[in-house]
Amino acid sequence: MPRMLDVSDEVRAEIGDEEADRLLAGGQAPGTYDCTSCRTPGDCEQERTSTVLFIGDETAVLAFAHSGCLPSQVVKVTEEQLQGAVRSISSGAVPQEPAPAAPEQPSAPAPEQAVLGVTSGLVLIAGELHPALVVEPTAPIVRPGTTGTGDDFLPLLVEQGFLPVTELSTAPSVLHGWSVLLAMGQLHAVLQPGGTGGRPVAWWQAHQPLQVTEGWRTAANKHQQVLMFAAPVGSIGRQPREDLLRDALDKAAANGRLVAAALPLAGT
Repeated sequence: MPRMLDVSDEVRAEIGDEEADRLLAGGQAPGTYDCTSCRTPGDCEQERTSTVLFIGDETAVLAFAHSGCLPSQVVKVTEEQLQGAVRSISSGAVPQEPAPAAPEQPSAPAPEQAVLGVTSGLVLIAGELHPALVVEPTAPIVRPGTTGTGDDFLPLLVEQGFLPVTELSTAPSVLHGWSVLLAMGQLHAVLQPGGTGGRPVAWWQAHQPLQVTEGWRTAANKHQQVLMFAAPVGSIGRQPREDLLRDALDKAAANGRLVAAALPLAGT
């Protein structure tokens, strides 16, 4: 039976026509696999399957995903992230799940420069659970090229298409062009449109892939989108539980200190 494998043009360009044709003929692709996104079993002889090529600084790894979870694409990651993923795949270990709403903060690129803290959690809106990311800087964000002491974090996001939220009664509208990259069962980046219609670029990228709970992954795959909420420094704080995170979001919204958008999942 022919394999139901999808090799995108960008993956073909990286691996070459010969290797791509060998994959499509069944020479290199496994019959069964663990989806690199949702981590559940798949079978490329029975269901549509995407080839996903992860490229680090020195290494490249070809993985497989349900087509409903990820399209066939090239994903650029750091060499450290890629080697960690290879060790996880080789050992057959599934990353341990943290407590809900566990925050992850990438290292600051320079002293005294604001860092974007990102918290994952499930948010109940209109009786349904939605996967959410809550972004809060560690310091005020000023407009590039200025030296003011104000905080332009929310105005800058509004200019990108995020909308102010006064209450969490309905899910925010979809912001096309932005996306959330969930790969190898972990959160890697929030992507924004590239300049002049180019490929998406990372607006935020995890210093190390952010672990998310199985419930969060399930909700993300169900909705095929993630709600992103953003607030200025000091609005949300580190909340150890999802109920406390929700309370903080409600307060920020009521105080006019919250913007949001729904970002497509892996919309690259």
